[in-house]
Amino acid sequence: MNELRKKLKNKKRIVVKIGSSSLQHPETGDLDYIKMDILVRELCNIRNMGKDVILVTSGAVACGRKAVNLKKTNTISEKQACAAIGQARLMMIYQRIFSEYSHQAAQILMTRNTIVDDLNRNNAQNTFNTLLEMGVIPIVNENDTISTFELDEVIGDNDTLSAIVTALTGADLLILLSDINGLYTDDPRKNPDAEFIDMVECLTDELISMGKGTTGSDSGTGGMETKLTAAKIATYSGADMVIANGKDVRVIHRILEGRNYGTLFKENKNEAFDFAEFVDNLHK
Repeated sequence: MNELRKKLKNKKRIVVKIGSSSLQHPETGDLDYIKMDILVRELCNIRNMGKDVILVTSGAVACGRKAVNLKKTNTISEKQACAAIGQARLMMIYQRIFSEYSHQAAQILMTRNTIVDDLNRNNAQNTFNTLLEMGVIPIVNENDTISTFELDEVIGDNDTLSAIVTALTGADLLILLSDINGLYTDDPRKNPDAEFIDMVECLTDELISMGKGTTGSDSGTGGMETKLTAAKIATYSGADMVIANGKDVRVIHRILEGRNYGTLFKENKNEAFDFAEFVDNLHK
């Protein structure tokens, strides 16, 4: 077992991000309740180990879209309406499953202004810390019902948001659950010769360029580019990050056991890095 992976056992505050495609049945787009139940059980078990855990979840727009029988959202107002419907449904399901394992969950919705405004950022930080002190598991999503261009153009998607939450809360591990096993030298869905990268000790311009032009699934928004942006924010803020396949969400406890799953990005804390300034300058 790699020594760096062994150290993941000792992480104290963990952020887990799961994408829309990992929460849905691919055949219908409906929520996969069995997978959600296993996900919640994994998170509750982390909390039972005495660690802090935060979930960043996608799925509100897709969930709302399914509820009103829309195959896709054609306008911003349609997306916002579906987010409003879907976010309520998503949280209701999460709350119900968490309560079955005797744990409390809380909803936090964030916009770009939550991060770039000093007062808002400080208030959000205090809210996270207080919830975690209470033993509550925060569930975070983009506030799509009010933010139009903000999150699409400035934050990117929940990959980047999860890294921001990692930096904001001082978490020491970010686990990104995706529809891909980790980082490759090229898109493995298009290039069968693409090679898997097990470990990234230092982010380079060459590595970051590998993610250019990759896109997410039909139900998600993020490709490898947003995951590498997330890696920069997380590792520069002092957290390790793992990209792993969310097809089996039990991969979470396997990662925390130090087993060899996904691509591990080693923390590379940069004291000069200001994540709020970085977010403010994204896509300017």
